[in-house]
Order: sequence, then structure tokens, then C-alpha cells
Amino acid sequence: MPRKGMRTIFFKPTTASSSSSSPMRSPQRHTFSDTLMDENIENAYSLVSKWDSDDSSNYCNLSSLFTQNNRQEATQYLNSIRELQSAMQYYITENSASEKLVRAQNLMQIAMKRLEKEFYRILKSNRDYLDAESVSSHSSRASNVSAVSEDSENDDSEDDSSSRHGGGSISEVERVSLIAMADLKAIADCMIASGYGKECVRIYKLVRKSIIDESLYHLGVESLNFSQVQKMDWEVVEIKIKTWLNAVKFAVKTLFYGERILCDHVFSASASITESCFAEITREGALALFAFPENVAKCKKTPEKMFKTLDLYEAIADLWQEIESIFNFESTSTVRTQAVTSLIKLGEGVRTMLSDFEAAISKDNSKTPVPGAGVHPLTRYVMNYIAFLADYSGVLSDIVADWPLTSQSPLPESYFGSPEHEDGAATAISVRLAWLILVLLCKLDGKAELYKDVAQSYLFLANNLQYVVSKVRTSSLKFLIGDDWIRKHEAKVRQYAQNYERMGWSKVIASLPEDSTAAMTVNSVAERFKRFNLAFEDTYKKQSSWVVPDAKLRDEIKVSVARKIVPVYREFYEKFRVVVRSVGIVRFAPDDLENYLSDLFFGNNGGQGSFSSVSSSMSSFSISSPGGKSH
Repeated sequence: MPRKGMRTIFFKPTTASSSSSSPMRSPQRHTFSDTLMDENIENAYSLVSKWDSDDSSNYCNLSSLFTQNNRQEATQYLNSIRELQSAMQYYITENSASEKLVRAQNLMQIAMKRLEKEFYRILKSNRDYLDAESVSSHSSRASNVSAVSEDSENDDSEDDSSSRHGGGSISEVERVSLIAMADLKAIADCMIASGYGKECVRIYKLVRKSIIDESLYHLGVESLNFSQVQKMDWEVVEIKIKTWLNAVKFAVKTLFYGERILCDHVFSASASITESCFAEITREGALALFAFPENVAKCKKTPEKMFKTLDLYEAIADLWQEIESIFNFESTSTVRTQAVTSLIKLGEGVRTMLSDFEAAISKDNSKTPVPGAGVHPLTRYVMNYIAFLADYSGVLSDIVADWPLTSQSPLPESYFGSPEHEDGAATAISVRLAWLILVLLCKLDGKAELYKDVAQSYLFLANNLQYVVSKVRTSSLKFLIGDDWIRKHEAKVRQYAQNYERMGWSKVIASLPEDSTAAMTVNSVAERFKRFNLAFEDTYKKQSSWVVPDAKLRDEIKVSVARKIVPVYREFYEKFRVVVRSVGIVRFAPDDLENYLSDLFFGNNGGQGSFSSVSSSMSSFSISSPGGKSH
């Protein structure tokens, strides 16, 4: 057929007069596009009217379109709305006065009202399946959301055990959660594309914010201002800190993270809506969560608050990457700022408390010697405190990295850590803790001068330095200060012990003959025994109340003293005891001396001593094991 003949079949010729007299198409003219759009409207009318409901009193009591039995029809419903949208756009362009446009608009409003109800119902009825734990577990299963949804459209039966997608097993709970997320996304996409995004967002914010707020409430998160925290007793604040520490990890890694995943998925069609929803739902709760540490940090600072302050700092520092990632929107920058502010305030608080702690050691003015020359309460307190600080070396390294020591004089070389700790922040914390120990040792040197007996002064120094070294060796301090520091101070303990022996037993040793085998007169022998008896009795009586709490050091000192006295005395005793037996001046057999020496250094009550409280400048301190830390 000629080309002209084909044209006459499909098109009617238009006269010149008609085209010039009317700018619009003839109302009788009906194009192919008109026919398609009319069909779109009719198809939409069929589905929309079927699922139309005037009952708006309770969304959850509706017969749901998005169920297993109706899933295929739900897909058709959404497709019909997209087609209805196309028809509306067509008539707006081609004939904005068309009654069909009005009809399409009315149908769209009814359909959107229905989807609004379905959206609310899915959010409410699947609350337990859209909880933070379930949603946050889907982060690596994005493909499963669509995969499960597609399967559910084509499968009329439900598997009560599990479904498999991508080689992984999905439980029924996860399956329901994934389907709910897919349905929410499908409805949100449709409503946003149809210009009804505000209605969808309003419902989402209403439901999800209440869930987040309720979850934070059950976690014990409170919105407390500084004035409220300041008025609390520290014991009460400690309880709230413990609650906060238990809550913050779950809140960030599960609650906020899960909500971010859900927002990102449901509103993936609009980045601005995603940000708006997530910010409004989580911002208030997150700010309350991260403001609490700042309020604690701003309260009065005492050394007893150090470890809880470090716990707060460590918790935020450990979660910072997650916080930064989850709240990376501009509208949630206040949350990031609050977390950083809390870190800064907590760090400043730790620095202040470290300075106060050092000052308190230096200012301690207790003038009462410790009974028996035992371990001073100041030594016990300070070393336990420093050992606990060492357990926080990671966060302390960040806090003190750029914070110089208050003293302008350099530390002695022996107080630095081992060479392996010469990298940046590790060196900073090693030197800082070694400096605190040095401040303590200097204070102990002054307290040793309170003893009138020089030997007792050296025993006091040996006991206290031994306690310091032992605490370093058996705690995390060993890895910060190093083995070289330990070896040098162990040698110093031995030096103190030798000085004690030299000063404390010099009269006893001097009373023994230089050569116990040399010939002597009876009078000379008797005089030697008398001098020894007097010297040993006097020395033993004086030292019977002295203590050496450390068992190893105690044995080392006793063995060393015995070696200097007993062998010489035994040889002298064996050679001359018969000579002086008649005058009865031998009071100690060699075995007696060993027994007496073995009983030394336990004091009057087993070597524990009777310790008074530390001076007023330190009396307010109390050491308690920080949560999660042990030795």
C-alpha cells in the first residue's frame, strides 16, 4: 500500500480553517495517549476503591494490604499509583481543565490516605521486629531486604524455620524484620514520588522517636543539667555513671546505629528526608546522653573521682568512630560537638586531678613515724593509685601527650621508662607516672629522718621502696616504666638493707673476735661472751618490734644477718664453751641465735604494724578498684 494510503487509515486530515480558528484540540478527538492514561485511571480506581476505608480511628485494626496473602496485590496497588501519577502529569500538560485530572487527584488523595495508614500499621505492628538489635544486624545484609521481599511476593507459604539468601541463614524473626523494612521503603518511595513525603515523614518521626526515647529511658539515660549533677552526693553520681557506662555502648552501637540503618533504608529515595528524620528522632536523646559526662567533669574535682572520670573518657573515646559515622549529618553536628566537648572537659578534669594528686603527695606533712618502720600508708595509697592509673595508660596517653611536667628540673635518667617506650604518647605517660613515683620517694626520704635510730631509717626506706618496686613489677606499670627501672630500684633496696645491717648489727658483729680460732685467756673469752650477750640482747630488744612486711625481703635480711653472726659465733662457741662453762656466762647457743633471728621482723602483731591514718592532706583520698580494672 502506498505511504499516502497508510496515512489516511490512521489520521484524519485537518482543514486550514479549523486549525486556524481553534488553538485547542477538538473535544471529540481522542488520542492513543489519552486512551492509555484513561486506562491508568480506571486501573487505579479499581484497586484504590477496593482498599478504601473511612475508618481512621485505629490504623492497626485495618485489614492490611501488605500481608503475605495480599503481597502481589500490594505490588499492583503501588504500581497503579505510579501509573495514576503519570496520568495526572499527562493531563496537567495536555488539558489542565479536564475532569479526568480532578478524578485522578481525588483517587490519589484516597490512595495516599490508605498508604499513610498502612505505613503507620507496619511501624506499630512490627515494633518488636524493627527493634535496634534486629535492624542493626542487617547492616551487612542489604541485599537480603529486597531478596526476601521479592520471594514473599512469589511465595504463598511461609517457612517457619528459616530462609536462605546469599549463603546465610535468616531466622523467621529476621525475615519478618526484613520484609517490614522493604514494605516501609516501598510505601515511602511511592508517597515521596507522589508528593506526599511530609505525611509519610510525620508518621515515621512520631512512631520512631517514641521508641528511641523509651529505649533510652529503660537504659537509665536521664536529661540532667549541671546544677542537678552538682547537688548530688558523689555516691549517687557514681551509681549514675555506672548506669551511663552500661548504656552508652548499647545506645551508640545498637540503638542509634540501628535507627540510622532503618532511616537510610526506608528513605533511600531522599537524602534530605533521611537526614531530617534521623536528626529529629535521635538528636534530643543523643545530646542528653553525651551531656552527662561533661556535667560530671565540671563538678568539684578530687582524686577519688579520677577513675570514674577516666571510665567516662574511655567510653566516649572508644566509641568516637561510631559516633562520628552515625551522626555525620550537618543537622546532627551538635551531637558530635557535645561528645567532643565532653572528652575535652573530662581530659581537663583528669589533668587537674593529676596535678592535685602530685601536690597532695608533696604537701603531706605527717610527722608520726610508722611503727616498726613498716610500709607507710602514703606509700600504699599512692602506689595503688598509680597502679590503677597505669591500667588507663591508653586514654591517659592521649590526655598527657602534650602536657609538660610542672617541675622545670629534668627527671633523673633512672626514672624514665625502658628504651622500648620512646614513642610519643607512650613516653609521655611513662614519664608522668615515673615522676609521681619519684615525688613519693622524695617524700619518703624525708619521713625516714623522723626515726631516731639510723638503722631503723634504712629499714623504713628498704620496706617502702620494696613495696614500690613490687607494685610496679606486678601491675601494668611494669610495661610502662620498664625492667631497667625495676632492676635499678631493686639494687637500691638491697643497698638500703645492707645499710640497715651495717648500722643495726654493728655492735653485735664488733663484739665477736676477729679470729675466733686464736688463743685467748679465760678472762678474755669471758669478756667476749659478756660483750656479745649485751650487744645481741640490746639489739634484739630494740628490733623486736620492727617489721619487714615483704616475706622475700624479710628472709633475705635475716639470712644475711645470720651469715654475718652465726658462723663466727658458732666457731667461737664450740672452741671456748668448755672453758667458761664453770662461770655460767654463755647465754646463747648458736641454734638459739638462729631461732631468735628467725623471729625478727614480725613486730608485735605479726609484722602488720599499727598504722594511723594518713595526714589531713591525704585523708580525703580513697582508692577503690575502678570498674573493669583489676590487678
